Amino acid sequence: MNNAQTMLIAYDGSDRAARAMEYAARFLQPGTVEILTAWEPVARQAARVVTRTGLQQAAMDTEAVEDDPAYEEALAICREGVKVAEDLGLAGRAHLVESATTIASAIVDAADELDVDIIVTGTRALKGFRGWWNNSTAEHIVRHAGRPVFIVPPEKDDEDDDPEYFD
Repeated sequence: MNNAQTMLIAYDGSDRAARAMEYAARFLQPGTVEILTAWEPVARQAARVVTRTGLQQAAMDTEAVEDDPAYEEALAICREGVKVAEDLGLAGRAHLVESATTIASAIVDAADELDVDIIVTGTRALKGFRGWWNNSTAEHIVRHAGRPVFIVPPEKDDEDDDPEYFD
């Protein structure tokens, strides 16, 4: 890949995300990358949990974005992502987006807005029963991005005791 192309790297602070960035740096050799951290406000997270439990939803007080602890955490994670990129020799630009529906949709929307050539993401690589019940962010991105997606699975040692992960 030549350095003129734009790469979006989804970064959530996990080892899987750092590993995906490492592989992208090694195999795709980008120059500048867009580091994206998608986040969801605490009030929306709580509402989603309450809805899943079937309990009555209480009125949620929506705070200013800057006062939301989820925003502060996402900002720190995004800055960490830029540092990881720089440590790999990449010039990273930080992007923080609020997820209105799902993290995967936020990533696809950001890729469209930034008009990137490729999206890089890690994956939990769930399969079997757990994969059936868990929404796959990577799968959603592949289906809806309309552009190449570079997916890096977890290391084999990460979950080799768990038969639900790919070998």
